[in-house]
Amino acid sequence: MNEIIKEIEQAQLKESVDSFKVGDTVKVYGKIKEGNRERVQVFEGTVLKIQGGSNRETFTVRKISNGVGVEKTWPMHSPNVEKVEVVRSGKVRRAKLNYLRQRVGKQAKVKELVK
Repeated sequence: MNEIIKEIEQAQLKESVDSFKVGDTVKVYGKIKEGNRERVQVFEGTVLKIQGGSNRETFTVRKISNGVGVEKTWPMHSPNVEKVEVVRSGKVRRAKLNYLRQRVGKQAKVKELVK
């Protein structure tokens, strides 16, 4: 039974996944269906967490829109995620940035990683 599940999960994985980390500011290009038309919508924000593994791996991105925090969670290997583009690399010391939910304005920013 386990071997069958592993084969199905391997078939659902993308060949190449964009590399990014928690704390990075990213642009997620997501496909949206409206009726019979399909378009790409960009969602730009900070990666709060990456969780799961294999084909169940997901990532959560948070942005502030009109003074209201908006979070979206996408599956990493979803065909609806066209690409993920890293805008800025963030310098963080933890795996999940849940503390950013309580912060507003400049406090909600993550320091930029200078290489």
